[in-house]
Amino acid sequence: MKIFRWFPLFCFAGLVPAQQAPWGRPDIPISGHDRVYAADQTSNTVSVIDPSTNRLLGVIRLGDPVPGSLSPLYAGQLLVHGLGYSPDAKTLAVVSVGSNSVTLIETATNRVKAVVYVGRSPHEAFFTPDGHELWVTVRGENYVSVIDAALLKETRRIVMANGPGMTSFGPDGQYAFVCSSFTPELTVVDVKSRQILKRLPQASPFCPNIAVTPENDEVWITLKDVGKVQVFSAKPPFEQKALLDIGPITNHVNFVNNRNGKFAYVTIGGANQVKAFRRGKTLDLVATIPVGSLPHGIWPSGDGSRVYVALENGNMAVAIDTITNKVLANIPIGQTTQALVYVPNAVPSGDGAQNLMPLGEAGNTARLHLEAAGTRFPGAQASVAVNSLGLLDLVEIAAKGLAPKTQYQVYLAVSNHEPFGELTPLAVLKSNPDGAGIVQAIGPLKTLAGGGSASLSSRRFLIVTELKDQSQVVLRQTSTSGGR
Repeated sequence: MKIFRWFPLFCFAGLVPAQQAPWGRPDIPISGHDRVYAADQTSNTVSVIDPSTNRLLGVIRLGDPVPGSLSPLYAGQLLVHGLGYSPDAKTLAVVSVGSNSVTLIETATNRVKAVVYVGRSPHEAFFTPDGHELWVTVRGENYVSVIDAALLKETRRIVMANGPGMTSFGPDGQYAFVCSSFTPELTVVDVKSRQILKRLPQASPFCPNIAVTPENDEVWITLKDVGKVQVFSAKPPFEQKALLDIGPITNHVNFVNNRNGKFAYVTIGGANQVKAFRRGKTLDLVATIPVGSLPHGIWPSGDGSRVYVALENGNMAVAIDTITNKVLANIPIGQTTQALVYVPNAVPSGDGAQNLMPLGEAGNTARLHLEAAGTRFPGAQASVAVNSLGLLDLVEIAAKGLAPKTQYQVYLAVSNHEPFGELTPLAVLKSNPDGAGIVQAIGPLKTLAGGGSASLSSRRFLIVTELKDQSQVVLRQTSTSGGR
C-alpha cells in the first residue's frame, strides 16, 4: 500500500509548473492569505494589498516624508526602495536607500522585527533559497553584504565591481548572480564558498534588476539606460543567449508559467507598458499591455495566473490576468513606488491588518502629461506625478524621445503655450543613451495645473527646454491634467 500511495507523487512531480523565482515551487492558488507588498520611496511606506480582493489593506509606515525626514534628529527610514522575502514567507526585507538600512518585517502582523544597517546606498536584498542568509547589494560601494538571518548581523562582504545593483539566486541555491548599476559587469558567485566564479560583460553599465527563471536555466537582466534586456545561461559557462530591444526606461523583469506556456514579463517605464515574451528556443513578443504611468516593480502570483505591477508615477498597483494579458484591477498605493513582491501565504491566519495605517496624504497626487513642443523631437513625451508631502510637493518627470545623453532644463512657466511668460528653473533632466530620463524636484508645487488648491491666476505649468537656450522648448504641459 505504501508503494501505491507514493507512486503518483513521483509520477506527476515533474509536470507541476514551477513559479516564483528564486524558489521554483509548484502552483500556490491565490487566497486571502497572500499579500502583495510595494515599496513607496517618497511616502516612506510599504503598501500592503490582499490579492484575493485586490484591495489596499493599508500601509506600514517606516518613516516621515520630506521635510520631516531631513531633521538631524530623524530616526525613521528614508527612501524606502527595495523588497525581498524569506522562503518561509514569514519575513519581508525592506531596503531604504537613504538611511542605509534593511528593515525586517513579520508578514503575519506587519510588525518591524529588526533593522540592520549596512553600507552606503543599498539597493536590493534577498534571502538565499535555504533562508539562512540575506544578501544586500550595497550599490553606493563595491560589495554585497551577507547578513546572517538568525544573528541579524553582517558576517561577510563579497567585493566586486563598483555599484552592485541586485542579487538573484538560482532555485538550487548553487549560484548567485549580481548585476551592476555603475559597471558593465555581471558577476557569478558560488553561494557556498562566496568565491567569484566569472565576470560577464553587461551590454551597458546600468542594470537595476535581475531574475533567474524558476527552471534555473536562464538569467535575465534589465538595462535601464539603453532600454534592453540581456539573457544569459544560468549554467556554466554562463554564455549570453539573447539581447532584446525593449523600450525606454526598462525597469524590472519576472516570470510566469501557465497553461499557455512559459513567459517573461518586463516593465517599460517610458512607454507605460508591460511586454510579455514567450520563453523557449526563441524569445517571441506575445503581448504589449498598457498599464499606466511609469511601471516599475513586477511580480507573479504563486500560481502564475496574475502579475502585479507598481506604477511609479501612477500611485497604483496593477493586476494583470496572464491568460488574457488584460488588466484586472488598479489598486491605490503609496508614492513613487519602486519594488513590488507577491508573497503567498504571508498571513496563515487572521486578517493580517495589525499595525497598518491608512494611505492618508500619500494618496494625494496629481498626474500630468507633457507633449512634444515644436518639430525637433516629435516623439517626445513625459509622464509627471506631483506627490503631496504636506506643505511641500515632489514632482517626478519621466521623459522619452529626447536626444541621447543630453541635458535639458525643466521650468515652471506662467503658460503652457507661447509666450510661456516668466520661467522659474526647477531641475535639470539628463537623458540616457536611449533618449529617456527621470528627474525629481521638491518645492511648493501646488501651483502646477491640476494642483487643486491653487487659484487660476497663480497656476504654473511645466516646460522643458534646451539646457543653454530656454527659447528652444522641447516639451510642454498639455492642457488636460489629472486631479488629486
